[in-house]
Amino acid sequence: MDEKTRYENARKRVEQIKGFYIHLITYTFVNAFLVVINLLTSSEYLWFIWPLAGWSIGLLIHAISVYGGFWGQSWEERKIKEIMERDRRQA
Repeated sequence: MDEKTRYENARKRVEQIKGFYIHLITYTFVNAFLVVINLLTSSEYLWFIWPLAGWSIGLLIHAISVYGGFWGQSWEERKIKEIMERDRRQA
């Protein structure tokens, strides 16, 4: 792999990580704001848990896609290499 390709891959990876951190910060501030609004306006019914729960699932999926898991980037790269190697042997 040449230097330009490695640089481009590293740049894309940094963008993925940065995107996750922006998502995490937004999640934290918006949900804190929703908690405050809920507690100040109608503390007898805690409705903030619903957007918090839904967004938490989305954040978890984003984290897994950036940092690993079954369908993470490393899995994709390994699978691509595996398929390329198989195709090279068959040619």
